[in-house]
Amino acid sequence: MSAEPLLAVRNLQAWYGESHVLHGVDFDVRPGEVVTLLGRNGAGKTTTLKSIMGIVGKRKGSVTFEGRETVGLTSDKIARQGIALCPEERGIFSSLDVKENLLLPPQVKPGGLSVEQIFDLFPNLKERLASQGTKLSGGEQQMLAIGRILRTGARLLLLDEPTEGLAPVIIQQIGRTIARLKTEGFTVLLVEQNFRFASTVADRYYVMEHGKVIDAFANSELAANMDKLHDYLGV
Repeated sequence: MSAEPLLAVRNLQAWYGESHVLHGVDFDVRPGEVVTLLGRNGAGKTTTLKSIMGIVGKRKGSVTFEGRETVGLTSDKIARQGIALCPEERGIFSSLDVKENLLLPPQVKPGGLSVEQIFDLFPNLKERLASQGTKLSGGEQQMLAIGRILRTGARLLLLDEPTEGLAPVIIQQIGRTIARLKTEGFTVLLVEQNFRFASTVADRYYVMEHGKVIDAFANSELAANMDKLHDYLGV
């Protein structure tokens, strides 16, 4: 694994209107890693993902991807660098069927998964191809939302609460999918409230509180940090 970060976030600050949400966030994600942002509700995790994509009201600091600065770029230009966001609300279009939802985002770089490869990951989608996107179950909508960004050629995937509200069997499938994506060269930055799920897929963790990163440790250091995690997360 390369020591050079694929994504380097330095002193990242963000605002929604007058509300100052991020107060100097710092972390790295190296190629091929699954890195999880942990923290209580309101800690700034989702805002961090949105700030990386350039979809907050205002941001300052530095976000470099593959060594190139992205602060100052518009969100569409950031996406064309090879970064894709799968939002917590999934963003499935009710007026489109599964196939139309899947084919909607443009391919921004070569190397994305083909539709057949996506069906191999998520066989449920192939069976529901002509169904209205929002008529799918919550788990199937999550599969569609992840599958959609895999087509684009993005190599850094920002996944916001991918297991939210899903049944345990679907959560396991999402976990297997993330593990497989890692073997295929994708890098994942994950926001996740379900710590037990995160512990099955993550290489490293950053803990956020009040819009800042307050701690960091590797998966191999998990047992030694459990007491602190209980305090941080209230679990």
